[in-house]
Amino acid sequence: MDIFSGVILGFVQGVTEFLPVSSTGHLILAHSVLGVEDTSSLAFDAVLQLATALAVIVYFFDEIFILVQTVLRKLGRLP
Repeated sequence: MDIFSGVILGFVQGVTEFLPVSSTGHLILAHSVLGVEDTSSLAFDAVLQLATALAVIVYFFDEIFILVQTVLRKLGRLP
């Protein structure tokens, strides 16, 4: 897989992740359109999914931290 295909697949993953459709399905379609059918494509898709999850965690870190603190405080007040 060349860099151009990787960038296109990353763009497709990033755009379709937050739409109410399957981003994995769009990646499969993009693989077939680009002609990328090698043995490492499944691993590359997994890395794209992981990178998307990591990007969301980094972007919303402050909000996630506040939510975790609130949950821990509420659990501490339970009898």
